[in-house]
Amino acid sequence: MLRRIVAGAAAAVLVVEAAAVVVVHLVLGRATSGQSMSIAGSDPAVMSKATYVLGAGLGGFLVVCAVLLAVAAVRDRAPGRPARVLLIAAAVTNGVLSALVAALVGWGAFAVLTGVLCLLVLVLLLYGRPADRGAGPASGAASGPASGPASGPDTDPPAVPPTAPTAPPTAPPGVGPGPLTPTSP
Repeated sequence: MLRRIVAGAAAAVLVVEAAAVVVVHLVLGRATSGQSMSIAGSDPAVMSKATYVLGAGLGGFLVVCAVLLAVAAVRDRAPGRPARVLLIAAAVTNGVLSALVAALVGWGAFAVLTGVLCLLVLVLLLYGRPADRGAGPASGAASGPASGPASGPDTDPPAVPPTAPTAPPTAPPGVGPGPLTPTSP
């Protein structure tokens, strides 16, 4: 139940973050298009359009991650490998953005983005790896050997204990069991 709540909360927070990112980029694009100077020879119209595109791309990325989290919350299943890669990329993006806003905006914005980062990491930790779905005591499965056949292509075969050696180890030829003594010529 906790996994569903955290995944749903992370999805909702990512939608809000996506909307905020798009609005910030719209404001930055308007400010850039309103200037009449060139920065290092760049055209203000190109910079403005690039800001709009970056805002739309980042907002779309965050919305896709929110949809993946919502699906995980509804199904109560771990996201697949491609979804996990996107969620990890979203977590890294939030970490970088939180470091930037700490310097540019302030500690309040840093705390908000770090909270989003923590939610993403918590979702990834709560759901575990896709191969671990349903395994282990955390999901309620019995600890011990499985009573039935393994399910799924990603499950490992049952562990077999190593066999004991049948003879004691022997020393290589020419090495005796006694102490090492120097030999005289």
